[in-house]
Amino acid sequence: MLSEQVYACLRDAIMRGDYAPGEALKPQDLAREQGVSLAVVREALVRVVGDGLADRLHNRGFAVPALTDRCRQEIIEARRTIEPAVLRMSVERGDIDWEARVRATHHRLARTPAYAPEEGTYSCGAWAEAHRVFHRTLLEGCGNAALLETFDRMWTASELARRWSAHRAPGRGGVDEHRRLEEAALARDAEGAAALLVQHLTLTDPS
Repeated sequence: MLSEQVYACLRDAIMRGDYAPGEALKPQDLAREQGVSLAVVREALVRVVGDGLADRLHNRGFAVPALTDRCRQEIIEARRTIEPAVLRMSVERGDIDWEARVRATHHRLARTPAYAPEEGTYSCGAWAEAHRVFHRTLLEGCGNAALLETFDRMWTASELARRWSAHRAPGRGGVDEHRRLEEAALARDAEGAAALLVQHLTLTDPS
């Protein structure tokens, strides 16, 4: 479907940082650039808003989230509060299939370079996706869809903030932190894993 293609293109462009924080997303311009109708673009924009990658402004169309300093602090505070609690649940409830997924996703993350020479940037697309999947898999053992949906939205907002401020800590990949998280989770050390996650989130705070 055309709307799916436009949605994917727009989502990737926002995540790459092609649009500045707060920049307007003009349906007419996007329709012309993509060679599609306004209806198709609007459908894609509504989906992007649903992902938390754009805001719908009253009588002013659409825009990339501004992500002020206060907003960044709220995001990281929410993650530090919610994710460690979900991780405790996951460690306590996860089965052997969850253990296998944690090990597999950590292996992929550890083997994926954070730097993409062809892109000339840190946090290349493949690493960013492997990073997201590892962190989400750590939490999936909780078995609570509502909590995982909350994680998805927080991750999207946090990832935008991280990418826009990557110049502050351009080479950090957290290799040892991820390894310790995997080890604590598979050792069924719920409290230790939660403490490590709080530390990890503190160190990756983009503020």
